[in-house]
Formats: sequence, C-alpha cells, structure tokens
Amino acid sequence: MSKTIVIGACGQIGTELVIALRKKHGNEAVIAADVKNDCPALLADGPYLKLDILDRESVRTLIINQEIKEVYLLAALLSATAEKNPDFAWRLNMEGLFTILDLAKEGFVSKIFWPSSIAVFGPTTPREHTPQYTIMEPTTVYGISKLAGERWCEYYFNKHHVDVRSIRYPGLISYTSLPGGGTTDYAVDIFYQAKLGKTYSCFLSENTALPMMFMEDAIRATLELMNAPKEKLTVRSSYNLSGCSFTPSELTSEIKKHIPEFNIEYAPDFRQAIADSWPKSIDDSQARLDWDWKEKYSIDHLVKTMLENVDPSLLNG
Repeated sequence: MSKTIVIGACGQIGTELVIALRKKHGNEAVIAADVKNDCPALLADGPYLKLDILDRESVRTLIINQEIKEVYLLAALLSATAEKNPDFAWRLNMEGLFTILDLAKEGFVSKIFWPSSIAVFGPTTPREHTPQYTIMEPTTVYGISKLAGERWCEYYFNKHHVDVRSIRYPGLISYTSLPGGGTTDYAVDIFYQAKLGKTYSCFLSENTALPMMFMEDAIRATLELMNAPKEKLTVRSSYNLSGCSFTPSELTSEIKKHIPEFNIEYAPDFRQAIADSWPKSIDDSQARLDWDWKEKYSIDHLVKTMLENVDPSLLNG
C-alpha cells in the first residue's frame, strides 16, 4: 500500500489536509508528522509521528523505510513569526525542502506538495489582480524563503524531473485549528472575539485589502492540483490561487449582519507593513485553465460558516 505523509500536520493547513487525505486513502495510509509531542485529537484516528524536519537523517530514514511515496511538506515558520527569528525561519523553511526534493531526485518519493504564499510578492508587484508571472521582490524572511523555494522546485523539476507541485496560498480562514503566526490571522481571530461578545483589536488598518480563502477551498485546491495529470501542469514554481479579497472593515460589516452588537477597533502594528507589501487581489487564471480551479466560498458564505462553527474554547488550549 502506497503511503502518504503530511509533515507539519498539526498546523492550520496540516490538520484539515490530513483529515481530507485519510477520507480519500484510508486512515492507515496517511501518516501525520510534526515536531510536537502529541497530535490534535482530530488526527488521533491514524498514525502520528514526532518528527523534526531539520533532522535530515531521521526524515530520510523514515521515508525510505516506510516506502512513503507522496509527501506534503507544510513545516514552516509563517510571516509574522519569521520576522522575529529570521535565521531559524530561513533554516526551517529551506532545509526541509531540500531534504524532500533530494529524496525525490533519488527516486524514493514520487510526488511532492510544497506550499508557497502571496508573501513572495512585494511592494513593486502590481497589487490589483496580481498576475501569475510578475515582479517578485519580497521584503520579509518568509517571502524570501518562499520565493527561493519556488525557484528550487522549478529547478528540480527541470533538471531532475521531480514531480513537485505548489500553490501560492492567500490568507487562509479555518475553524478547525488556531492560526500559526501569519499576517492574515486577524481574519480568523476576529470570529472568536465576535462569538465571545468582545471588542476585537485588529492589528491591520480598516481598509487593508488582502486575498483570502476559506480552508475548505484551499484543501480542495490542493487535492485537485495533486490529482491533475502531470502533462496539464504548466507552472512548476507555484500557482496563483484566489478565493475572495476583503478588508477588515468589510469583514466586520459582514459579521455585524449576524452579530449586530459586535465592535472592532484598529491598532496597526508591525504586520501592517507586511500586509502593505502584499497584493490586494490575485489573478489565478492559469490555475483555472490548467486544472479547472474554481472557488466555492464568497465572503458571505465564509462568514456564515465560520460563525456557525467557531469554538471559542479552543483559545484555552
């Protein structure tokens, strides 16, 4: 039986990706791995391994001995967190990628998914309907590492025929797990405070438009890309992907349709400069052309679903 591993399985994307992959392949065929000692309860129905992606030999031994053929490499330090620890962020975001790419080059792994981000863009990038191919001059450690990773993925595909696939995720919104230190995290935190009846203090200004996506769309896009025929894929760096774009003010107005008494205040911090260097909206026409991508969640559908499902008790661990 061919096995799949999700490295970084306890994170915001990883948790839901493992659940979706186990529904498709069966619980025992999908290994969840993370540096944490214990996995979330949601992942307890299948194998979990404590694994440090920076321990190259342990990773290699596991994948070779277990005959794992498909790797989803999600372990990373996200944008805001990476700015506080740039040296470690670079190591974590890059060295693990080389470990997995080399395993594929040597024939042990047949297919890789590695996520990129809208953080690869920068202040010189066109901010409206940012195209697939454009100026990319990121100003954050996270963005720099993701741009470098994109180039290495394409290099390994061109030079070594490694089947690595990637998406430039926009801001992701989910109720299953808490966010992990990203600049778009306000769009998750806000729902917890709204459900608790508290005023939300937003670390971005009210008119900061950013591309966002509901997690269900992001997971579906990931699986659709991984299932797409190899010959149909024309992008081997990373695909632009779009859901819906909105500002904190627009999100607040939508929440108020359900919780009229909800209040927000604005206290922009260092994350504002990061957000100001990113696109306001994304042109993902190449993904739509190559593998028939189409989002399902608009802002109203997203807000309704989040308010119905967010569990504030998660904030207490």
